[in-house]
Amino acid sequence: MNRNGKFNGTGRRGAKARYKSLHNQDHAVTEDERLLVRPAQPLVSPSEPVPQEQIEEQNHAFERALNFDFRITDPWRVMRIMSEFVNGFDALAHIPPSIAIFGSARTKSDDPDYAAAVTTACLLAKAGFGIITGGGPGIMEAANKGAQEGRNLSIGCNIELPFEQASNPYMDISLDFRYFFVRKTLFIKYSNAFIIFPGGFGTMDELFEALTLIQTKKVSNFPVILYGSEYWSGLISWLRNTMLRVDNISPPDFALLRMSDDPEEICQWVCESYQHNSRLEKVDPHRETSIR
Repeated sequence: MNRNGKFNGTGRRGAKARYKSLHNQDHAVTEDERLLVRPAQPLVSPSEPVPQEQIEEQNHAFERALNFDFRITDPWRVMRIMSEFVNGFDALAHIPPSIAIFGSARTKSDDPDYAAAVTTACLLAKAGFGIITGGGPGIMEAANKGAQEGRNLSIGCNIELPFEQASNPYMDISLDFRYFFVRKTLFIKYSNAFIIFPGGFGTMDELFEALTLIQTKKVSNFPVILYGSEYWSGLISWLRNTMLRVDNISPPDFALLRMSDDPEEICQWVCESYQHNSRLEKVDPHRETSIR
């Protein structure tokens, strides 16, 4: 700042550099991570007096809180979370019956699984279903591409990650989320089936959350189909020979999973299940008690 109270060029450049540094530093940590972090605190036995050092630190913390930016506190995050739900519900409220397709973001376009995802999504789109994915590359891109080739609605729900996940170019509706749990709620609410292609931890997360919600009757039963017997047969064997054998799941739980190597068979299963559920809802209009 010069003598006239105005910023000179040097000061402005310095402030801009500091802002960029802090801004880039801020984006190294995602909003989801900030929500789930709680600072470590010293342990004090209930029978011992609180150390003077800790009392002073708490007093200093209170003073700092008086001048703290409310927008980065947990109560403010509740408003952000609410806004993501509102935006998501508003954007997807009038979509057609839709199918969620999950799989690895690392799958290349020349991989047979990529081609199978395009074909599966295209068949489902032609049958009348919209397609919902995580909005990224790999299997997600393939499924969105197949939806557009089948001339039905292609939807992507992208997520903020520490490393950039670029949106694929095959989406009619593209939503961005800070919070995994908001995004996952929308997948469950607006999907009539989950089709799981080969993938990693994120794919497994979606798979087992769906199975848990169906098992506990938090959502009505809908198809959960694994594509690729070579990839998934080890998991199926472990579930059958370990988890089921020691009664950690029941036979009906194990039966929630289906597996196929044929996109046409998958499409047939999904269509039959949707028609069956539609007939049940006409017979018993109170049947639907899930969030969907």
